[in-house]
Amino acid sequence: MSHIHTAKGQIDFIAEVFVVHKDKVLIRLHDKYNIWIAPGGHIELDETPQEAAVREIKEEVGLDVELYAGNMLSAEKGSGKLRPLIPPVFTNIHDVDKDHRHIAFIYFAAAQTDKVIQPDTHERADCHWLTREEISASPDIDDTIKSYALKALDLLGK
Repeated sequence: MSHIHTAKGQIDFIAEVFVVHKDKVLIRLHDKYNIWIAPGGHIELDETPQEAAVREIKEEVGLDVELYAGNMLSAEKGSGKLRPLIPPVFTNIHDVDKDHRHIAFIYFAAAQTDKVIQPDTHERADCHWLTREEISASPDIDDTIKSYALKALDLLGK
């Protein structure tokens, strides 16, 4: 999706999702920046971070996922005008380039299948389901990304 903010120095909000299936987590090579990260993307003005997380996973890798809700009660639906949101497991801020930053909402999710379906769009990228050992041993994955991926496996791996 497009950037919401276009002036220098403005910050975009993004959702990233570490998807777990059995004992593996999905990592993708970002097509523009050539770095290994979780699938995800920009949060649109008309959606919540959790809606963006689910949408981005569907758009980028064709998976339907269930977001990890942490300590939320499954029955929490809210009442009246108040609706609880699933909190991200982590957040961070990072520079994309000298004029652009992201605040990332990091979610974990479970998938019922490992069948990735990549779209025929600019989002096409190399994806791999990696085990704990493969993540830990990879020299190509940033240490922070490794820690998020390993934590996702701790919480959602079988």
